[in-house]
Amino acid sequence: MSTTQTHHSLWVAYGASGVAGSIRKDDDGYTVTMAGADHSAGTYPTMEIAKSALHAHMTPGSDWPQFREH
Repeated sequence: MSTTQTHHSLWVAYGASGVAGSIRKDDDGYTVTMAGADHSAGTYPTMEIAKSALHAHMTPGSDWPQFREH
């Protein structure tokens, strides 16, 4: 019998005013959810694209957030 183990990861993005959003890695890719949002902002094929998408959804002029894995 073989067992498939899926590794799911979560990164939280911190901006100047606190948590800006999160990126969750799963079998579909990297899903971006902004803080306080009811729905995700999209799923992307790479972490770098997801980071850019999260930053693009932040207030215009925001500095690049700090990403921490949880």
